[in-house]
Amino acid sequence: MMEGIQEKTRRPRGFAATAAAAVAASVTNTDTPSGTTAASSGSSSGKGKREREKEKERTKLRERHRRAITSRMLAGLRQYGNFPLPARADMNDVLAALAREAGWTVEPDGTTYRHSLPPQHQQQQQQQNQHLGAYSVRSGESPLSTGSLKNCSVKATSTLDCQPPVVRIDESLSPASLDSVVIAERDTRTEKYPSASAINSVECLELIQDVHSTEHESDFTGTQYVPVYIKLGTSVINNFCQLADPEGVRQELSHLNSLNVDGVIVDCWWGIVESWDPQKYVWCGYRELFNIIREFKMKIQVVMAFHEYGRTDSADVLISLPHWILEMGKENQDIFFTDREGRRTTECLSWGIDKERVLNGRTAVEVYFDFMRSFRTEFDDLFVEGLFSAVEIGLGPSGELRYPSFSEMMGWRYPGIGEFQCYDKYLQQSLRKAAKKRGHSFWARGPDNAGQYNSRPHETGFFCERGDYDSYYGRFFLHWYSQLLADHADNVLSLASLAFDETKIIVKVPAIYWWYKTSSHAAELTAGYYNPTNQDGYSPVFEVLKKHSVTMKFVCSGLQVCSYESDEAFADPEGLSWQVLNSAWDQGLTVAGENTLSCYDREGCLRIIETAKPRNDPDHRHFSFFVYQQPSPLVQGVICFPYLEDFIKCMHGDITSDLAIP
Repeated sequence: MMEGIQEKTRRPRGFAATAAAAVAASVTNTDTPSGTTAASSGSSSGKGKREREKEKERTKLRERHRRAITSRMLAGLRQYGNFPLPARADMNDVLAALAREAGWTVEPDGTTYRHSLPPQHQQQQQQQNQHLGAYSVRSGESPLSTGSLKNCSVKATSTLDCQPPVVRIDESLSPASLDSVVIAERDTRTEKYPSASAINSVECLELIQDVHSTEHESDFTGTQYVPVYIKLGTSVINNFCQLADPEGVRQELSHLNSLNVDGVIVDCWWGIVESWDPQKYVWCGYRELFNIIREFKMKIQVVMAFHEYGRTDSADVLISLPHWILEMGKENQDIFFTDREGRRTTECLSWGIDKERVLNGRTAVEVYFDFMRSFRTEFDDLFVEGLFSAVEIGLGPSGELRYPSFSEMMGWRYPGIGEFQCYDKYLQQSLRKAAKKRGHSFWARGPDNAGQYNSRPHETGFFCERGDYDSYYGRFFLHWYSQLLADHADNVLSLASLAFDETKIIVKVPAIYWWYKTSSHAAELTAGYYNPTNQDGYSPVFEVLKKHSVTMKFVCSGLQVCSYESDEAFADPEGLSWQVLNSAWDQGLTVAGENTLSCYDREGCLRIIETAKPRNDPDHRHFSFFVYQQPSPLVQGVICFPYLEDFIKCMHGDITSDLAIP
């Protein structure tokens, strides 16, 4: 009977299956003619090699996905929990940190245990507990009710019942303010603690300390001084380079002076100053404006605006690129960025002509340099006087360092992923050259499955989970695409440093936070930032900015994304801000901030201030300045930001803010 039982063998998988198939094929081939054996052996080995390559690729994808999840977990614990995790932490470090946070003792060899409260401290602990019921807090400012604190007591001789019945979190608080203690609801009828322990006493004490600290959450007295600049309206200079309303400007500056603003931002538009003829610059309107600002003894930051403005429904004025550029564009449309369908955007010039002499014998970079040098020469007296505190260099649409991938004039609407902008002939030549250098000439093409402007990542084959963005071709293309962005910044900033020697230079970096919670980060990829979950797309760019000693100005949304929007667009503005700001600080960059054109409520004000000068940053890093963009002139009587005065005082570290008081 035992002889009739046949042993069941496990079916081999993966590499074992490939090896078993190869062995079986070799055994079979011993009984066949030599010619047939050679043919089948070659076919089998080729198939086995392909299987091994596919399995290797799948293993790499699984490993990247695992590392991406681990990276998010570690980042969340560091950001929101202040866990002192090492740079290359593993799961053992995470478990040890969580155990220590819960009051356990973790030895270096992994031994974990909990201490009881020493007898000599029991009397002292009882005395501390007598004060718990008398401890009072204001319910409007505290996340816990007074009754919950009275229920928090320690008895050394019997049991401990610690039951905060409700944990009410003030939504105006930043995530950093909620990282000291995490308290869960407990049922004292079913859960009892047999003895007093160190963790129990620490829980109650830390609870009180946390409640006490939230009373001062809106107290910015004595914090770092962050200068605040207000951006003047776009229409302050008309298309003929004339100051549109001198008296209105004086009224606005007078109002800003009363708010104790540190300075103003002025856009110097390429499309106005060099509008009709190459190298014919008209600065008269700006000279008059700067003289008025000087009367109020305010600092000025000027923006070299090499982009157009106003081709949206909300814009009240249109400022195009210079007319002579647009005329050239009619004959050579490839000087503009182009999408896959061949549609051109005139928001700014393509980076493909940065070093191509197609603009009346000049390259695009030379055109930018001539404009900057003209400004520096025209206003040399004001530079010597120290009126200009900094110069911002526009490097793309809206003055931001990015591709025009989500242009509203192309039909894009939030939260579309946008489209790659690399189909003009100059960028296509660059792509062919890069593919040939890599040894894969057939890679000289843009992705054919990347969707449209308003597509979602999961609707495309390129950006979906485990999509082509992480294939060999996808990684090659995205690296080339993002490298063009870094090279453009390097080319322009090299000449800007010559034009504005010894003047602080600023570069604006966008906040592309939608689809940030997906693996591909599709919207960032089309904008030129190679920042999927398994890649840091900002450090290479910041290395270029550091090379030129540039101040990085980040666009802070100040938004609290609702749950619906977070689910719909997988948006995470706070997560993006944390990554970008810390990456810049780690590179040693000076960091500044600017708001989007949105009206802020009380919570938005606090989020902006907390971002500008984080309370729990051990290195006390903060913004070097903050720029507030106003959607309309303040003197018109409609102040979209009703908390502006308190906001400025909080940024200056002057007062205890009333922003957090309902």
